[in-house]
Amino acid sequence: MDSGADAERHGGNLAAAALRLGRPPGALLDASASLVPFAPPAAVRLALLRAALGPAPRLYPDRAWRRLRDLLGRQHGLPPDWVLPGNGAAELFTWAARDAAALGESLLPAPGFTDYQRALACWNGAARSLPLPLRWDAAFPQSFPAAAAGAETAPVLWITNPHNPTGQLWSRTSLEPLLQRHALVICDEAFLPLVPGGEAHSLVPLLPRHPNLVVVRSLTKLLSLAGLRLGYALAAPSRLRRWAAWRDPWPVNGLALAVGERLLERPGWLPGWTARVQRWTAREGPWLARQLARWPRLTPMPSAANFLLVHSNGSLEPLRRGLEERHGVLLRDCRSFAGLDGCWLRIGLQHRRGHRRLLRALERELG
Repeated sequence: MDSGADAERHGGNLAAAALRLGRPPGALLDASASLVPFAPPAAVRLALLRAALGPAPRLYPDRAWRRLRDLLGRQHGLPPDWVLPGNGAAELFTWAARDAAALGESLLPAPGFTDYQRALACWNGAARSLPLPLRWDAAFPQSFPAAAAGAETAPVLWITNPHNPTGQLWSRTSLEPLLQRHALVICDEAFLPLVPGGEAHSLVPLLPRHPNLVVVRSLTKLLSLAGLRLGYALAAPSRLRRWAAWRDPWPVNGLALAVGERLLERPGWLPGWTARVQRWTAREGPWLARQLARWPRLTPMPSAANFLLVHSNGSLEPLRRGLEERHGVLLRDCRSFAGLDGCWLRIGLQHRRGHRRLLRALERELG
């Protein structure tokens, strides 16, 4: 279990922040987590209601996830045995890390998502950082950094696309050669459906030709249902059978399973919803970046994703604490990302009303 401090550094721990600040959770603006800020689509809420009123809460879920695997496989043009549902992406990272630890050292791009280190630590997996440049332009997609791609190799490489926390979208053509250099490549695409044009750079089409590739996706980030905890891995069937044998019997609860099945059985609503989310990402990210750039102290970095990384020449910790304590606005403490320090903050995009609240608070703090 995370300690309180570590959990809050991860972002999204609204309950702990509310307790610490002495405010109700609903009074806080949580920009520390990268979530879709509006309510789930009507199809999702209806599916959730029907699943809750049906037999799913009363019965044990299907331990083979047959229906959901079939539906997800169709969505990606893969047979069902290439799909393994999980209790969010985090659970699947744990099993990917077990494979990684058995192969040897892992390369972790830095800065990068800390949960990969958590997963590797479960199996005493060795890891070292693959430093990424902390300056990049706004022409997305970009090539995976040449200096990093040409670095000394290791058996395993972990990739996040779009990259967390920088928001860079890397092209498929620049990532594909990495599959020839590493015995195992684990690609986290949890945020990719939220990025305009992002699916064109998914590594999923490469899976049939590369048994050393694992792609991990989220079914609930896009749908504003992070609390339901439903992700899935796409990989060679032999690998996924091994993972399934290692797990607890029912890692995906019956309610999440039923909701996922209902949503994918009639997915006609999904393109419209996805387009709405991607329009929000494309509109609010550049708008907020322009507003933040008004303060000489703040440098918002280019991002293709639904979050912005912000840099300053001095520590931003006093500002972050002031926003929390005096205004109830939570931003991501980036010190938990290897390679970043207190001079960096990450802001999860909000709706326009939330952004205006953030800007008013910044105006009071920075003048």
